[in-house]
Amino acid sequence: MDFSKVIQQATPLLLDGLKVTIVISVSAILIGMLIGLLTCLMGMSKSKILKGIAAVYVWIIRGTPMIVQAFLVFFAMPQVIQLADPSFRINAFQAGLITLSLNAGAYLSEIFRGGIQAVPKGQSEAARSLGMTQGKTLIKVVLPQAFKFSIPALVNQFIITVKDSSILSVIGLAEVVNKAKTYVGTTYQFFATYILVAVYYLVVISILMIISKYVEKKFSYDKQS
Repeated sequence: MDFSKVIQQATPLLLDGLKVTIVISVSAILIGMLIGLLTCLMGMSKSKILKGIAAVYVWIIRGTPMIVQAFLVFFAMPQVIQLADPSFRINAFQAGLITLSLNAGAYLSEIFRGGIQAVPKGQSEAARSLGMTQGKTLIKVVLPQAFKFSIPALVNQFIITVKDSSILSVIGLAEVVNKAKTYVGTTYQFFATYILVAVYYLVVISILMIISKYVEKKFSYDKQS
């Protein structure tokens, strides 16, 4: 086990993989926020159909392993679509982004629901009494406060998404774990390589945890003010 040799040889490869990990995680959390908010509003609507669609989506995502979801998106979905369009193709990054976004969206919908429910009903009633429509009340009064309440949980979900991205190595996504597998496959430096991968994850996650703690403290201060 030659740590210095592994660090020298593997670092450029692993850093390339880490860039993919960060890019796909950030993209997935942003798309997941849109999916989560839409799912949350559907679940809280008066329409039984919309409620049903939201409930089934959350149930499927939360009830199945993400590795299975990745296989469905990367292998099964193209096979079905190709029945109508034989030219359809999807690469590992696209499939990984869809999988991560859908997965994050299901959990974020619950986070947003909790944030919306945390907003005092009196504020919505006050806005409506001032002549604001239900839509404007939601956009201008409820959602800004709900988002503020949800920030610590959103950062936590981002941390989970970064770690979950490692699962996508099974479909060939060139993220940091996949790059480590490639390097190990030719050098057999298992211990040193995966220790280095663990260090990279610890650095990224530690930064996110520091951000999370800062946000929680600021949020607590704002509430006291």
